[in-house]
Amino acid sequence: MNVLIVEDDALHRSYLGDAVRAALPECNAVMETDNGRLGEIQARSLQAEFVVMDLQMSERNGIEAARTIWRERPDTKILFWSNYSDEAYVRGVSRIVPEGATYGYVLKSASDERLRLALRSVFLESQCVIDREVRGIQQKGLSSGHGLTDAEYEILLDVALGLTDKAIANRKKLSLRTVQNRLQHLYEKLGVHQDGGDVDSRFNLRARAVAVALLRRVLNASAVERAERDLQDELSWCPGKGR
Repeated sequence: MNVLIVEDDALHRSYLGDAVRAALPECNAVMETDNGRLGEIQARSLQAEFVVMDLQMSERNGIEAARTIWRERPDTKILFWSNYSDEAYVRGVSRIVPEGATYGYVLKSASDERLRLALRSVFLESQCVIDREVRGIQQKGLSSGHGLTDAEYEILLDVALGLTDKAIANRKKLSLRTVQNRLQHLYEKLGVHQDGGDVDSRFNLRARAVAVALLRRVLNASAVERAERDLQDELSWCPGKGR
């Protein structure tokens, strides 16, 4: 078996290489690269089946690279190894995992033993391994009383892109009323509201929702960048869409 490591920090790459060799004596070769764009190229040329992926990297982040790798080879097993357990990253990973795929999400703060166990579990035993902190964030989104549902999160991304209610309704093939109801639920869950009934209220609710989501790390720049690329791809196929 061959393992591809995609990590932009040289010390972390070296540490991962040692961890892979210690955990997987069956491994024939460990390949390394330092950004997501090169990771995509390496995975394609090597037809890599096993990948350890950092999330935050220059040129192309781990979520974008993994999405491309999975699009081309959905059976690839990917272990995400990251400093970040922010909701934006956790949702970003969850949104790209193909149905039935084996993957892991382990934080860099995890012990050496935890990382080695995750490597063997994901790559050899085909078991998904998710750190408890990350799993907690995933589960929060499943509760209607806590966190945002996937549908509400999609609306939040569209709001961050500056789309109008009508444009969102057209894009999602929803009624205008459904979009407005989801926006209301979104505002309630983020604690966004007008301060009183004055005509000159302090907040624009849409802008305030995005600001609060960024402050709480429900959104981040990477999530908005991915959403913008998806939108531009849609518009390139359907020039009149969303207008």
